[in-house]
Amino acid sequence: MPNGSLSIRPMELSDFAVRISYFHDADDEYLARLGVDRALLPDPVEWRARFAANLALPSEQRSEYGVVWELDGMLVRFSTADQIQFGAEAHMHLHIVDPERRAAGLGARFVAQTAVHDCDALRLARLYCEPNAFNLAPNRALQRAGFRHVRSRRCRPSPMNTHQTTTIWLYEPGAAAVATAG
Repeated sequence: MPNGSLSIRPMELSDFAVRISYFHDADDEYLARLGVDRALLPDPVEWRARFAANLALPSEQRSEYGVVWELDGMLVRFSTADQIQFGAEAHMHLHIVDPERRAAGLGARFVAQTAVHDCDALRLARLYCEPNAFNLAPNRALQRAGFRHVRSRRCRPSPMNTHQTTTIWLYEPGAAAVATAG
């Protein structure tokens, strides 16, 4: 675990270029591991405009909420929550931007602290995460972060995903000890 200064904050419009680049610049093998179909990725200009419009809304009305993680001032990870029912539940998606930082032990810490942050910011009783079942790293990180396995299913989790087998994980504030230490 790095010893640098780690911080989390809400995603701003200026951060969105990192999200676009993360998907549009990824190689096909990595996108396949995520269950993402390059042909289904949103147009970058339209995607940014949708995010900007959503960001202008009060938190209670947003269809999506994002956070970024910075390590020593450098953005290293982002997470988005969608399917938001403010005050009830949402679905979280997590991504480590720098390939060199993947599989470096950051995942569980980021997941745990993001779950707490999202639940506080959106007043959630339940936070779900549904990674590709065959992408082992996020499944392990979710388990270590205090999420509970619910079930697996075959589905198309979002408009940019392929049909795939996913694993549904659930975090309920107060129901599990969340791993926040490194």
